Amino acid sequence: MPSSTAVEASLPIQSEMDLAWVRQHVRQAAAQLGFGLVAQTKLVTAASELARNTLVHGGGGRMESAAVTRGQARGLRLVFSDEGPGISDLERALADGYTSGGGLGMGLGGARRLVHEFAVDSTPGSGTKITVVCWVTPPPRPHGGP
Repeated sequence: MPSSTAVEASLPIQSEMDLAWVRQHVRQAAAQLGFGLVAQTKLVTAASELARNTLVHGGGGRMESAAVTRGQARGLRLVFSDEGPGISDLERALADGYTSGGGLGMGLGGARRLVHEFAVDSTPGSGTKITVVCWVTPPPRPHGGP
């Protein structure tokens, strides 16, 4: 059982029960860092989709969470990794409306829209690593933009 107060964690994703632990941990970590309810819900929704993908398509794996800072900005980074078959067509997998079924129906594209930063590292036959970051207070944009 994950700690109810620790933001940093490494959780297995090997079963449906693990998906529940991931959701619970992400909600508690986000609340502890000061995320509002809407931001918590968006992050938990994205994490749930990514954890399910890790289980269903990657054959299981892990989620790592950590508090992050950039200047005065602070946020939560989640890394989902597996050693499954990888994503053969990443562009298609990220396309709006694409889902392979079984998840929340939002696919990777939907999960990407719910977070501030989204990166995929996947090689067919070598697994997948997806890193997302949500900011409580977003960092300033480069070059002083709005």
